Amino acid sequence: MPRQIENGQKGLVKTMTDQVRPTDQIRNVVLLGHSGAGKTSLAEALLHRAGASERRGKVEDGTSFLDTEPEEIHRHISLALSLAHFSWHGKEVTLINTPGYLDFAADARVGVELADSAIVVVDAAAGVQVGTEQAVAMLEHCHRPYLFFINKADRDNADPPRVVAQLQAAFGRTVLEAMHPGMEQDLLEAADAPGHQAFMEAVLEADDDLLTRYLDGEEVSSPDLHRAMAEAVVLGTVHPVLIGSALTGTGLDALCLAISDCLPPPVTEDLGGTVVRVLRTMADPFVGRLNVFRVVSGTLKADQHLENLNRHRSERFSQLFRLHGKTKQPVSALVAGEIGAVAKLQDTTTWDTLAEPGLALTPFAPVSFPPAQYKLAVHPLSDADEEKLSPALTRLLEEDPSLTLEHPAHVQAPVIAGYGELHLDVLVERLKRKVGVGVRLEALPVAYQETLRQTVKAEGKHKKQTGGHGQFGHVWLEVGPSTKPFEWVDKIFGGSVPLQYRPAVEKGVHEAMAEGVLAGFPVTGVKVTLVDGSDHPVDSSEMAFKLAGILAFRAASEKAQPVLLEPVMDVTVTCPEQLMGDVIGDLNRRRGRVMGMETVGANAVVKAHVPAAELARYAIDLRSLTGGRAQFEQQFRDYEEVPAPVAHAIIQGKRAQA
Repeated sequence: MPRQIENGQKGLVKTMTDQVRPTDQIRNVVLLGHSGAGKTSLAEALLHRAGASERRGKVEDGTSFLDTEPEEIHRHISLALSLAHFSWHGKEVTLINTPGYLDFAADARVGVELADSAIVVVDAAAGVQVGTEQAVAMLEHCHRPYLFFINKADRDNADPPRVVAQLQAAFGRTVLEAMHPGMEQDLLEAADAPGHQAFMEAVLEADDDLLTRYLDGEEVSSPDLHRAMAEAVVLGTVHPVLIGSALTGTGLDALCLAISDCLPPPVTEDLGGTVVRVLRTMADPFVGRLNVFRVVSGTLKADQHLENLNRHRSERFSQLFRLHGKTKQPVSALVAGEIGAVAKLQDTTTWDTLAEPGLALTPFAPVSFPPAQYKLAVHPLSDADEEKLSPALTRLLEEDPSLTLEHPAHVQAPVIAGYGELHLDVLVERLKRKVGVGVRLEALPVAYQETLRQTVKAEGKHKKQTGGHGQFGHVWLEVGPSTKPFEWVDKIFGGSVPLQYRPAVEKGVHEAMAEGVLAGFPVTGVKVTLVDGSDHPVDSSEMAFKLAGILAFRAASEKAQPVLLEPVMDVTVTCPEQLMGDVIGDLNRRRGRVMGMETVGANAVVKAHVPAAELARYAIDLRSLTGGRAQFEQQFRDYEEVPAPVAHAIIQGKRAQA
């Protein structure tokens, strides 16, 4: 590794040598796995073993080289992806460490997009967990080669052979143990070790010529064997399993060798010039907004100007960095396949594509995430916080595009949607720490409505005598149900209600509909007909007739069998087939009506109509019920009448609050 010196500005490290490496010497490797498997500890151990860090940090002590955010140090878990570099056997390796906690799975997905290959870290005691399954599914979907590292093999309750068997049962015959614990050689070299022949044949299947020579009894050289293993890993015909411990250092040399010799360099294409793709936006306390990108084509040089193809603006890449933990290493150039960072771009954000001027290219599509379904209202703690809230949320949503911001009409506050409680709790902490905005999160009110089931006629009279002109307005309204949200009919013949006052009556009805008589929820689905009334030549006014309309509508609502309506959602749950019964039972307990079930591969898809009031914590409850193995989507379907016992409880609760 190049020697480094501090460069005055905190957090900035200047490399003494600024060598531009060929693409074939680059390895971009993402670490994936279940929370607690030891990904960060493994990254720390690899960096220390390769001489890229002076000490090996510990997550539990808050001294991690990679977990540097205060929220991460406090909670002892990774909450965002981080990058670091080391050299091994002439290869320059970029490690992309990702969170294992399910609330931050979007960062793992971005890590896969940045990387060319992956190491799936598995706990030697816990074995295959939901995070393992999701990591492999993500890698298969994105066509990234990967290997497994069974970590924590030094623990008393560790059982690596059992975990290897679990991996093979879960992911098939391509999963093969490449090195037994304590071995100095991999199974390609250890001819007398159990499993040698099976591993050899699986590896050599990637090269017909070598396989034929091996089966004919010819000796195959070690370089040829390792080249064949690299080809097999890229093709996905072999997923090697290595075993060791980040704590003791067992297996680290073998893992470094596998990274440098078995995992592939970046796959690049010549697009006619320099092209970069921005995949992450970070708020750095010293340089401001920092865009993390991957060079897709060509060579990017410091001070180069590129055109943002998404926003049609020119941007100057004044100074280029490579991220190494919390430090930023200035570099003069980055070649295709390298991951870099740049500060102070004016109009560029996550998912943007930038290219040399004149290149006729279509921007890369954004990375898609499952929709965030856990929603809470964001209330500022003070007037000063309220003024800063909107730009503060916009800034943090740039850093985490898996969060979404909504402004529903029935909520008097912005609504933030994330993947779970921890996801939104961390958002609150970062709002306070990074932009000085204090907020509290509250559950969303359900958008109940009221409607009427009968048609009735009611009178409204507003009469008030004062010393001068009085007030007089008098109407008769016929009020009943409608298939439309609101219908207004004027059936006055003659001048019982003068023409100039009739719009005021309609306005009064609209105001009265804002708060129904049952529990103060908006009224919908009504037809209101103005049928009669009277006026006073001196005391009548628009205000008087508006108040008369309010009185008449409220009087009619009391008699027209008012009922409570609730929003009902179309819910689609995707889960492993063996969990379908649990999911259906839970939906039934939520007053849901299951409308259909189907099997798609190994998963079941359950479709149901469920009241929105029963889904406030469904994202969290479904994760608990299925161990994180299920996902769901919801969208508004319609309003339906609330069952009488439930409606009674809602009305009583609302009146108690008043």
